[in-house]
Amino acid sequence: MTDENGATATGRLADKVIVVTAAAQGIGRAVAERLIADGAVVHASDINGAGMDGLDAESTTVLDATDGAAVAEYFTRFDRLDGVVQAVGYVHHGNIEECSDADWRRSMSITLDSAFYVMGAAVPKMKAEGGSIVTIGSICGSIKGFAKRAAYGASKGGIIGLTKSVAVDYLNDGIRCNSVCPGTVDSPSMRGRIAELAEKTGDAEAAYRFFIDRQPSGRFGKPEEIAAMCAFLLSDDGAFITGQAINVDGGITI
Repeated sequence: MTDENGATATGRLADKVIVVTAAAQGIGRAVAERLIADGAVVHASDINGAGMDGLDAESTTVLDATDGAAVAEYFTRFDRLDGVVQAVGYVHHGNIEECSDADWRRSMSITLDSAFYVMGAAVPKMKAEGGSIVTIGSICGSIKGFAKRAAYGASKGGIIGLTKSVAVDYLNDGIRCNSVCPGTVDSPSMRGRIAELAEKTGDAEAAYRFFIDRQPSGRFGKPEEIAAMCAFLLSDDGAFITGQAINVDGGITI
């Protein structure tokens, strides 16, 4: 079976119980759909419940991943987990002078605090039998600096640091933890940022070029391409990989 992009669904995740956050759109939605196609029992969550309509998951739950108590309660429903994909994130546009206290706190809360809560709740469910955690990082941050991404880069750098920490702390429990780090990916969120920049500058073409010019491949990535890497890392094929920040970036970091 192949998806709309020609990717073959492998069945290699058959019966694995996997939680996917931020599953309403973009990368999170593509991840959930790919894992379902590969046979996983997917439990999807997002703050936007309507966005998960039509997703053929085992369950869909409205969840604010920045609410630590809500996240902890959500994970009590699982006796065990084989995998987690933490895809919650927020992109603030601005340099450090253009980043207010509120912008900074929102960036850290949505991107980094949510990962702390989700991974902290998932690890105890995985310690008995092991499993795989995948975070959605970014090449923007500790890997590479980008203009107008002060808060975003800091939050995604933190994601990679937290990922590596979990990887080393729980290696002996059979838990693998890796971060998939995309370049610029075509998603509703990214298209919204282009539109927002175009409105601010009054130049739609320049706003588009701001994003596309940083892609040496000459195109944006597809959410499905990020999802394919996540599926590999969640599968037994990725069993010898942990603590890595894996760039899927169309050549930005060559």
